[in-house]
Amino acid sequence: MPYEVKDIALAEQGERNIGWAEKQMGALLKVRERFEKEKPLSGYRIGMALHVTKETAVLVSTLMAGGAEVAITSCNPLSTQDDVAAALALRGVNVFAYKGETIEDYYRYLDRVISFRPHVTIDDGMDLVTRIHTKHPDLLPDVICGCEETTTGVIRLRAMEEQGALKYPIIAVNDCQTKHLMDNYYGTGQSTLDGIIRCSNILISGKTFVVAGYGNCGKGVAMRAKGLGANVIVTEVDPFKALQAKMDGFRVMRMDEAVREGDIFVTVTGNLHAISVKHIRLMKDGVILVNAGHFDHEVDVTGLEEISSDRREIRPLLDEYMVDGKKVYLCARGRLVNLACAEGHPSTVMALSFCDQALGVEYGIMNRDRLEPRVYCLPEEIDRTVARLQLEAMGVTIDELTSKQEEYLRSWQSGT
Repeated sequence: MPYEVKDIALAEQGERNIGWAEKQMGALLKVRERFEKEKPLSGYRIGMALHVTKETAVLVSTLMAGGAEVAITSCNPLSTQDDVAAALALRGVNVFAYKGETIEDYYRYLDRVISFRPHVTIDDGMDLVTRIHTKHPDLLPDVICGCEETTTGVIRLRAMEEQGALKYPIIAVNDCQTKHLMDNYYGTGQSTLDGIIRCSNILISGKTFVVAGYGNCGKGVAMRAKGLGANVIVTEVDPFKALQAKMDGFRVMRMDEAVREGDIFVTVTGNLHAISVKHIRLMKDGVILVNAGHFDHEVDVTGLEEISSDRREIRPLLDEYMVDGKKVYLCARGRLVNLACAEGHPSTVMALSFCDQALGVEYGIMNRDRLEPRVYCLPEEIDRTVARLQLEAMGVTIDELTSKQEEYLRSWQSGT
């Protein structure tokens, strides 16, 4: 299959960046080392819709080391690193991606990956899975399993399962403890603030910073904003998460109230219109709207465009809208700010998520005869193995239970 990338001449820089990422992804390199010896993926085609970044390139090389053939496209029109895409193309990978894809190219590239007739899908947001189910159902009998990396994607998959629409098993990589801890909490927290600062160059300290959603991603964003000196407000619909935000020391209120105070608004809900036109009309002059959730509808961008009297790009991917005589600024056109305006999560973070992905693919193939068309979590032991690999990469050793302690934990007779 031919490739489609922005500029193949960028490949040399892409190789440098991939090499830099590998230096920080020791856990995934351990998996790649085993895959090279055992070839557990030989004979399988893997279709991927992930952010085409230097870290993803290391995952691709790990899967290929295991014997797989790979085709990849982006899962977001603004998240591709063009130098990395070029490097993958020269490595012989079937890659279809460039930063700033049109919607037409975005879906055309998904179809290019689907035409590869994958046995396994790896998705970030579930667009690839949806496309196969709705546009190419003839391929479904040949698909063994899939892996999904995001909260948004898992929400959609569980809805499919509940409605009986899911036709092959999916591993919810997103639900691994190692993914939640590193990717959602530490990764999203750091990379979101990185994206906001690169996009706007504003001072975070002293600003009133509103975080919509206090799941693992929202917790990470709130923590980093607080660490930079922001005055953080959290909005939530879940009473337990709202209670946790309050006990963590943040102000908690309805979005209808927060809109009157906030300077910066970040959505991490995985839902539709966490910030609506009604909210935007109530905001102060000069507010900055940011989305760190997977899809570009957490902020009602279409509604914002409809109510604005003027729009101009004042910096790359920072748009100024005139709304009722006030200026409203939108980062990254409402798409993922950490990948559109920065480089996504640090490589160390992605090493764990991609260990989960690689081992999830292996698990799905090994258990193909017993997995039903449902959403599965990876076994806890695999999750613990990934944590162990990262500890080894960091040079950290931990205690082990003695045989007597293990026996005690299995017993029930001993008391006071």
